[in-house]
Amino acid sequence: MSETNPAAEQAAPHRYTAAMAADIEARWQDFWDAHGTYEAPNPTGDLAGDPAVAARPKKFIMDMFPYPSGAGLHVGHPLGYIATDVYARHQRMTGHNVLHTLGFDAFGLPAEQYAVQTGTHPRTSTEANMANMRIQLRRLGLGHDKRRSFATIDPSYYKWTQWIFLKIFDSWYDEQAAKARPIAELVAQFESGERPVPGEGRTWQGLTAAERADLLGEYRLAYASDAPVNWCPGLGTVLANEEVTAEGRSERGNFPVFKAKLRQWNMRITAYADRLLDDLDALDWPEAIKLQQRNWIGRSEGARVDFAVGEDDAITVFTTRQDTLFGATYMVLAPEHELVEKIVPAAWPEGTHQVWTGGHATPADAVGAYRKQAASKSDVERQAEAKDKTGVFTGAYAVNPVSGERVPVFIADYVLMGYGTGAIMAVPAHDSRDFAFARAFELPMRCVVQPTDGRSTDPAEWDDAFSSYDAELVNSTHGDITLDGLGVVDAKARITAWLAERGIGEGTVNFRLRDWLFSRQRYWGEPFPIVYDEDGIAHPLPESMLPLELPEVDDYSPRTFDPDDADTQPETPLSRNEDWVDVTLDLGDGPKKYRRETNTMPNWAGSCWYELRYLDPHNDTALVDPEIERYWMGPREGQPHGGVDLYVGGAEHAVLHLLYARFWSKVLFDLGYVSSAEPFHKLFNQGMIQAFVYRDARGIAVPAAEVEERDGAYFFQGEKVSRVLGKMGKSLKNAVTPDEICAEYGADTLRLYEMAMGPLDVSRPWDTRAVVGQFRLLQRLWRNIVDEATGETTVVDAEPDEETLRALHKAVDGVSQDMAAMRFNTAIAKVTELNNHLTKAGGALPRTVAERLVLLVAPLAPHIAEELWRKLGHTESLVHRDFPVADPAFVVDETVTCVVQIKGKVKARLEVAPSITDAELEALALADEGVVAALGGAGIRKVIVRAPKLVNIVPA
Repeated sequence: MSETNPAAEQAAPHRYTAAMAADIEARWQDFWDAHGTYEAPNPTGDLAGDPAVAARPKKFIMDMFPYPSGAGLHVGHPLGYIATDVYARHQRMTGHNVLHTLGFDAFGLPAEQYAVQTGTHPRTSTEANMANMRIQLRRLGLGHDKRRSFATIDPSYYKWTQWIFLKIFDSWYDEQAAKARPIAELVAQFESGERPVPGEGRTWQGLTAAERADLLGEYRLAYASDAPVNWCPGLGTVLANEEVTAEGRSERGNFPVFKAKLRQWNMRITAYADRLLDDLDALDWPEAIKLQQRNWIGRSEGARVDFAVGEDDAITVFTTRQDTLFGATYMVLAPEHELVEKIVPAAWPEGTHQVWTGGHATPADAVGAYRKQAASKSDVERQAEAKDKTGVFTGAYAVNPVSGERVPVFIADYVLMGYGTGAIMAVPAHDSRDFAFARAFELPMRCVVQPTDGRSTDPAEWDDAFSSYDAELVNSTHGDITLDGLGVVDAKARITAWLAERGIGEGTVNFRLRDWLFSRQRYWGEPFPIVYDEDGIAHPLPESMLPLELPEVDDYSPRTFDPDDADTQPETPLSRNEDWVDVTLDLGDGPKKYRRETNTMPNWAGSCWYELRYLDPHNDTALVDPEIERYWMGPREGQPHGGVDLYVGGAEHAVLHLLYARFWSKVLFDLGYVSSAEPFHKLFNQGMIQAFVYRDARGIAVPAAEVEERDGAYFFQGEKVSRVLGKMGKSLKNAVTPDEICAEYGADTLRLYEMAMGPLDVSRPWDTRAVVGQFRLLQRLWRNIVDEATGETTVVDAEPDEETLRALHKAVDGVSQDMAAMRFNTAIAKVTELNNHLTKAGGALPRTVAERLVLLVAPLAPHIAEELWRKLGHTESLVHRDFPVADPAFVVDETVTCVVQIKGKVKARLEVAPSITDAELEALALADEGVVAALGGAGIRKVIVRAPKLVNIVPA
């Protein structure tokens, strides 16, 4: 807490105090709002301003969307916002037209859950939360262009979210052109016969409306399908893979998640897998984030192979080790695989091993029981290296295409529908998981890769599989194909060509990335602009009917179930509003009855494109004006794909928001609506502000503010408590609000402290007691310019001495470099060093020094800087004043210290000019009295000179 001294304040009525800071900050925030200080002009449109300003080099700076929580902000939340504000202010002062603004990502589950608990409409609580957060953010002095702010729940905003969805729905990915194209162009190809309709003798003209819809659904970038989903009965909704924890529970609420098959909307993000990978190289992102995206996309090269099963079916597998095909002795399907039910016979084949049946009387019983068991596990759990492998025989056999051998087909949970084809050829001799499974179920193994570690070629003698990419193939000959003696690379090429010649396989590329599940069984989300006719065919609403607004409902909650009951189905809040769901519309062919889609979009939808709306927020006729989009986000030197110049946020969104936004950008780019193929050129991940969590003997968090420290231990109400460093939050009772710090010290102090705590990308602990250090810096700054007794400035119109000039210009040079590199903690250290120098020097500051000092501080502590600037006689804001420029003559030290060594020991130190030559330095060193005495007349074998700082003399 700050200390006050009434007697001192009476003697110094103009001292910088918390009360004065509050007055200064409120006045300048009002001034900035009244004068539109932070309004960034567009080159055209209704936000266009001074053409001279718009002609400056642009800088588009963004923070990740905040969610308007009812708890408001704690001091950890604004870390990134303050950082981008400091950076934006510096960019304005270096001649840039800066766009920096902030909106709210306001759809989603928290507001809906609050509505369920309280009966308050989600919009009511969300808007109240936004109003509170706007007050908190304004108090921090953030220089946002408020004309451009919006929330994703605004109908004028989600009209365009719906519009983009329809454009994606009406598009397909042309592999040959490697881009999205309008679905009408695909229809034209089918109509003309340029592209044949699948199925012998079928034509587009001969298809029914439902058949045409089903065919186009196989191509659309947004499509509905019956697919395995993550069903969470406890929440009453399905979840994306990224919303399920490693323990197979919902990220929100911690409910069990099960696999179920439901009809859901999906985005065909997999069509862009290659481009999403390739374009990462040109982005200025942290390598850790790029690596996460590469791993999530998971590109691998291999082959598709068909194994015949029964008379008419085939199991298709993707493998990266097609060279080991002769070693495939059984197959495994994911429990959800569509062929399972079709291939399961009525009875166990004669001679079926008892271990394979799981103790069940029939294959159908065994498969049904195992499927239910597998549905209770997450994908992560299923992929874990469990000691015991589980599975069950389907009762069916497939045919190995190279050997002709019949191999049993199992289902097992370690195979996922979300990777490859949902089926594998098991080569137990050369894959550890397959080896463990084969041992558990007493299945045969065949060595087809010659071991290079001394073991025999009989897998029965092995403890684990042998895997190598640097060995020869063995036991791999049948009929007209042999791989024996070939290395892995050559064997892959030969078998792939052999498979392709026979039409039973081909070389292909596979991705770990799955299509994006885009449906949620919730109320508080964007409605889909889709209606279904009486035949169940989906129809897009025309643009004239957008936005399709959420209707009022009495019950906001999706129907939830026993969290452990996997045998349930979603029931959405919208489905209960029959007056809204069942409508008569004229979609161009007369009034007809339709049924609306009752799922809503996920909360990620609104954040997939919000950078574009900041550019042109009031445009009600287009997503964004093309000229405006090109100006702020178009490609330029060093940014071949365009995008936001700086995007700051947490690393936790690496494979969620960031990947989804990149996908939407690429679709819009392909369709010609934007010039930027990437949304965010430069990404910076800020660290986290942490806080100590104190827990009592029961493990319950206690209020951190009420904990006392005594002799290195911590006590709450007299009882000893433990202390660990963790997250800051209301539930942990360790949250500190920015309002508290602003009231105690002022917003400028909070800004300085958060920026001074350490490097921006590193997590750091909060310490309220340390905040006062930055408050005292501002007090010293104030005293260096203002007389605390009179309130008048003490500067003089005199030239500074050389020592002060050097201190000033070194600070200007260092702070400029640190600001550009977002090293705000070291920038503050340099400002502090300069201010301390001026304090110690004593006397009145020369005006030129005082003004440059204030300008240096302006991006970091804008309120006090504005106030001092006004006191120095300026009538305009300093927000757009030029940042100081260092004079190189005063940045370079006048002299540097050169160390002279003999046999590695220092014998002299010389003060020399930084520009001294090697020859000049050598002559000075050899002439030094101390060096001459140390040599004692000995000869010199070698002199090593590293001007201007080192001379090393080696005696003879």
